[in-house]
Amino acid sequence: MLFPATIAGSLPKPAWLAETDKLWPQWRQSGEALAQAKLDATLLAVKLQEDAGIDIVCDGEMSRQHFVHGFLEFVDGIDFANKVEMGIRADRYKAMVPVVRGALTLKGRVHEREALHARAHTARKLKITMPGPMTVADTIADAHYGDKIKMAFAFADLLNQEARALQADGVDVIQFDEPTFNVFMDEVSGWGIEALHRAIDGLTCTTAVHICYGYGIKANIDWKNTLGVEWRQYERIFPALAKSRIKQVSLECINSHVPLKLLSLLDGKDVLIGVIDVATDDIETPERVAQVIDEVVQFVPKERIVACTNCGMAPMRRTIAEAKLTALGKGAALARERWG
Repeated sequence: MLFPATIAGSLPKPAWLAETDKLWPQWRQSGEALAQAKLDATLLAVKLQEDAGIDIVCDGEMSRQHFVHGFLEFVDGIDFANKVEMGIRADRYKAMVPVVRGALTLKGRVHEREALHARAHTARKLKITMPGPMTVADTIADAHYGDKIKMAFAFADLLNQEARALQADGVDVIQFDEPTFNVFMDEVSGWGIEALHRAIDGLTCTTAVHICYGYGIKANIDWKNTLGVEWRQYERIFPALAKSRIKQVSLECINSHVPLKLLSLLDGKDVLIGVIDVATDDIETPERVAQVIDEVVQFVPKERIVACTNCGMAPMRRTIAEAKLTALGKGAALARERWG
């Protein structure tokens, strides 16, 4: 199929599950009621994607409060009780983060319940997302390893452990989210990609890395406004990614200042192009989505293009997100008609 549609990962949580319109929502349930509500929300997320014409569906990240901390909660050696304030993403903003105080080990499975639940309720390809090791290391304080790279590789081992189990659960695509690849560009080829290779070791399913300019929150929008008329961060990392063992690269396109010709640097990779802007409530038309795909075809073989969102939609109003999902599905179908 040409131009299959998927999403970067997250969708807004239903009001009965958690606070709405927030990046760090508080749960409205607890205990077993919360566990069941997470599964119910996962099923709803899958259904919404199917109805919108999304071909590779996700769990919507319904079972995690935050895309990084949803994984960290299942790791021993981390102190959540005594968080510290730390600048993350090169001090783009401050956050209260947990602290690594001992050797890192998994408490058990992380995403088994939602992955198996989604797998049991859809015949479509299923993607599960997890934070990449560099991004995890940038989102937590270290009081044990004394070396950011060493800590990142320790997390990569844990991510690989869960990724292998997810593959056994029947997951078709495992994606690692690495927004830090647009921040610490020199470190990407230095050790970031190798940490990703550690995380995907032994996997035979499709692997992906998502590299974006962040959620549509004020700190990220303000940062984007400092990047000038052309955003060329991707130019510094794409050649190394093209040589990597990662099969897919997910990135921003629509309403960004990324020169699309840079996508040709990802020779040999499937490219998940963002055709839905998560930083605005304006609803894209199918024609606009198809137009972005048309523009990308000049630089990426059409057989390697996947239509996607720029980033996750977790903080977005649910009605807006659902309308954007529909535009994504219809726009990809329209492009398919043109190029099929």
